Amino acid sequence: MASAPENEVKGREETIKEGIMEKDGVLVVSGEDYIYRVCSALASPTRIRILIELLRREADIGEIADMIGQSKANASTQVRRLEEIGLVRSEYKPGVRGVRKVAKTTVREIRIVLAPPEQEEQQH
Repeated sequence: MASAPENEVKGREETIKEGIMEKDGVLVVSGEDYIYRVCSALASPTRIRILIELLRREADIGEIADMIGQSKANASTQVRRLEEIGLVRSEYKPGVRGVRKVAKTTVREIRIVLAPPEQEEQQH
């Protein structure tokens, strides 16, 4: 049996919280509490705008603040909310003066699962 080429990218799966998992750009959410948290975070037009911009390119907090026309403090708060549910990841990179927090997202799709697979099977 032939093995996969070494340079082939394998699917990445990560459980962010018990009911939130990301795999290959898809965030899968299940469980009432986690569905509520994700939907609540997405209920903000500002956070939706940040996500759409971060799909295009990574950006630091200052750039995000400019994108949304708000202060750096508010932009940082919005990004933190998206980080909490796994939609955004941030890292610190060297800047002109000190370090800068750079945010990015790999999530292109969000799936909400209302019933876990075991419950679906029991219903049939």
